[in-house]
Amino acid sequence: MADHSGMKLGKKPPKVDAKRLKLGRYLLPGMLPAPSSQDWVGAITDWGMMLNNELGDCVFAGIGHAIQTWSANNSGTEVTVPDSGILSAYELWAGYDPANPDTDQGAFEVDVLNRWRQEGFQGHALRAYADPDPGNIEHVKQAITIFGGVYLGLALPTSAQSEDVWADTSGEPGTWGGHCVWVPRYDSDGPTCVTWGELKRMTWDWFVKYCDEAHALMSDDFLRPSNFSASGFDLGQLEADLQALSV
Repeated sequence: MADHSGMKLGKKPPKVDAKRLKLGRYLLPGMLPAPSSQDWVGAITDWGMMLNNELGDCVFAGIGHAIQTWSANNSGTEVTVPDSGILSAYELWAGYDPANPDTDQGAFEVDVLNRWRQEGFQGHALRAYADPDPGNIEHVKQAITIFGGVYLGLALPTSAQSEDVWADTSGEPGTWGGHCVWVPRYDSDGPTCVTWGELKRMTWDWFVKYCDEAHALMSDDFLRPSNFSASGFDLGQLEADLQALSV
């Protein structure tokens, strides 16, 4: 039986922002259904904790795991952001001070994604992000398929501390706390996320109950024209909307 009770979390509650772009707007009506399974894990075997066993920096660890996935699949050379880079971002973007443990308060996912878009993250750019509806499994599958994964926020129940597969939906969301994970794989049974340095499966029913935010991240570390021409994703409209928001 798993024992995650000693691990850290660190995701603050979702922020509501009417200006944030919704993924469904860019999924064209004639697009093909998402495949029954998708796997961008490949040969990655060492994900690393990225300090989330010591600090509530899961929002930053999720970015690090996304960069690992994209680099391994796009260039064939896996890039792992060093712990020093994760720590630096946690300090600069979330106010953590190693000299004051009380400042280990985690972060809001969208605040960190917006800073990433503006400033870059350890030499890696984020072109944009758009939000699939966590209750729409098809949109979540499309996000994973097209963008190499999806960046999630979970309101974890206490039961998640001791499950080998996250499947028990009897608990109240958030009784343990908020957590950020990166999801590079799914199949008919459910998604597989990266958390605390390892792969963790969850069922689709569990995902729908406990996922409270989801973000499809668009990075040149992964994006290829074929992803969009084959998928029916309206990249042109997304870029126009981004331009309008920045005016």
